[in-house]
Amino acid sequence: MSTETTEEFKVEGISLVIPAYREELAIVGVIEEYRQMLEQLGYPYEIIVVDDASPDRTGELALKAGARVIRHTTNRGGGAARKTGIKAARWDAVLMTDGDGTYPADALGEIIDRLRHAHMVVGARVAEKGTLKVIRWAAKWLIRRLACFLAGTHIPDLNSGLRLVRRDLALRFFYLLPNGHSWVSTITLCALTNDLRVDFVPVSYRPRQGVSSFHPIRDTYNYFLTVVRTVTYFNPLKVFMPASLLMLAVGAATLVHGMIRGDVYESSMLITIAGLLTFFSGLLADQNARIRNELEHHRQAQQHQELLLAEKLEKRK
Repeated sequence: MSTETTEEFKVEGISLVIPAYREELAIVGVIEEYRQMLEQLGYPYEIIVVDDASPDRTGELALKAGARVIRHTTNRGGGAARKTGIKAARWDAVLMTDGDGTYPADALGEIIDRLRHAHMVVGARVAEKGTLKVIRWAAKWLIRRLACFLAGTHIPDLNSGLRLVRRDLALRFFYLLPNGHSWVSTITLCALTNDLRVDFVPVSYRPRQGVSSFHPIRDTYNYFLTVVRTVTYFNPLKVFMPASLLMLAVGAATLVHGMIRGDVYESSMLITIAGLLTFFSGLLADQNARIRNELEHHRQAQQHQELLLAEKLEKRK
């Protein structure tokens, strides 16, 4: 979790976005459970179900349950469905959950309360109960450990489907967010690598209803690429530096060994040169990232000034 303090964010209402694909067995129960909890908490809310071209009755049942349904004409992926829901959201606090009934709504009170001082609040699962449990747990554990190292912070749950995020934060990183399962991992890393505050709230996790679209090889590979690509984009030295140091260490060790034997290996020189090139490439990438961040901060400051000016003009009227 980032320790950056933030100005208190006023939660005026909640837009619940549920991406759904072939979820006719669970979608009605999810809508009713979350509606009941949001009504108990007393926040104005809306429920948006994004039907990602389901071949079953997911969209029809969600509409009958009282949700606002947006339909994709083709299956574009869970990430694309989340982006569609965020763009359509009316409130600045966007709550997302999966449509398979795996995330109970009982932690919503704490999650919403945490958003007052955080940019995003993630429901961190305390157990893995999905399909292919052993494979999923092993793959996610390894990738989460890599993400923790590269992001420089502890991440209890990298790809939880339950999260509450400020809408402006999501829109800020829209151009980086993919259309597939790795959407949730990407937005988590985008926030953490930009020193934005992300809180994690422990939540229980139920067995899913219906058929999972998780593919153990393809999606694990995509998760791995997501971690490396996102961290490289915002903090390239985290990736380039360990790789260059490893190559330089191997090159130096083999070079010394060759000198002792009286025969310098060509491979030693090649590995050392590769290490140096990787190091300087990392420095260049880091400078580009810093310039990009400075431009982004300048843009945000300019937007803030324009907002203050608009408020002053509005008061004078």
